[in-house]
Amino acid sequence: MTTGITHFQFQRGALRRVAPKAIVLACGLLAGGIAVAAENLITNGLESVEVKQDGETIVVKRGHDHDAKLPEAFQKSERACPPFCVQPIEVLSGVQTLGELEVLDYLKRMSAGDDSILIIDSRTPDWVMRGTIPGSVNIPWNKINTDVGGTFETPAEMDNLVHILADEFGANYDAASGKWDFSNAKTLVLFCNGIWCPQSTANIKTLAGLGYPVHKLKWYRGGMQDWVSVGLTTVQP
Repeated sequence: MTTGITHFQFQRGALRRVAPKAIVLACGLLAGGIAVAAENLITNGLESVEVKQDGETIVVKRGHDHDAKLPEAFQKSERACPPFCVQPIEVLSGVQTLGELEVLDYLKRMSAGDDSILIIDSRTPDWVMRGTIPGSVNIPWNKINTDVGGTFETPAEMDNLVHILADEFGANYDAASGKWDFSNAKTLVLFCNGIWCPQSTANIKTLAGLGYPVHKLKWYRGGMQDWVSVGLTTVQP
């Protein structure tokens, strides 16, 4: 036991003295290991997830091209704020913030037949056509919000939201009381372009304001930029 501790301390000391060389060597070994690896796993033990998309099975996995670059749309690092301000880690108290693995878990549950979940791409169709998460549906943010403040300028805009709430999300409207019943509403996972995109957060705030239970609202903060940055499969509608 003593020998092991001494050896460990000696290695740490050596690392401090030759850090540049050690780092180069470590990076070289890591790069070499990746280059010859037969698989590019999502996590250790998870290679892929099968997702249903329009009746077809899509296999979500990471890419194997080690020279791949981010799509041009997500290479830009400077975006004006407002409107493209960095979003907080918590959009609302009670709304769970998700990472990629949690989104994949919801996709697996949907593909296994759980119809109480809906994964929503909140972006406008021009963005969605560049690629989206398999298994998601596109409900553009401006169908729920006409602006990031959550206002509606015409009755038709509000009528469109009523349709989405009832027909897409499974909520029921009680005309007598003028209130929504969300007891049978779906769990929604919303995302947009990334941590600088305010669209899905605006939708979540509007839905919560209407009474949608916050425990049924989930937010994939990293959005498409994080999804493609780790090489996960996308589809074009």
